Amino acid sequence: MVVLNKIYTRTGDKGTTALGNGDRVAKHDARVNAYGTSDELNAFVGVARLSAEGAMDDRLALIQNDLFDLGADLCRPDIASDAEAEYPPLRMVEAQVKRLEAEIDEMNSALSPLRSFVLPGGSALAAQLHVCRTVARRAERLATELSGHAEVNPVVITYLNRLSDWFFVASRVANNNGKDDVLWVPGANR
Repeated sequence: MVVLNKIYTRTGDKGTTALGNGDRVAKHDARVNAYGTSDELNAFVGVARLSAEGAMDDRLALIQNDLFDLGADLCRPDIASDAEAEYPPLRMVEAQVKRLEAEIDEMNSALSPLRSFVLPGGSALAAQLHVCRTVARRAERLATELSGHAEVNPVVITYLNRLSDWFFVASRVANNNGKDDVLWVPGANR
């Protein structure tokens, strides 16, 4: 259980922060960058939810919760020692990825195939979902960079990869099921 009764602790005043296992690292550590970017993504999802309704809002709420799970996973190194931990660390699981895939397939079934790349825009929600898509890609890049020198749950990377696809398809749904997509016209302004 999380209890936050004091918001500032002064423990980070010298540029370090605690990971989920208690280790202290620099606030610019690759692991902190990775889970910090997933937190940034979560904030952008919150902004997108201001324009979402119904099933789209419900799905975005699930994603926000998943992103907290993902941050908890990333902030806890030493996956190999999970079994010995006093409290089992929260890890992303394949079912979270499968849910995204099912939602992508369901949303995509109502869309016409694309004949050009889509420019971010159209409706306010679509534009916000494109911002989420690009931040998800950055979070994925940072997680894969971290995995090059530290242990990372592979489901984290798969989830972020699938999530950016989810945001792309959802942006098309938000654009009147793709009818209001703004398409790229190569070389249009030459």
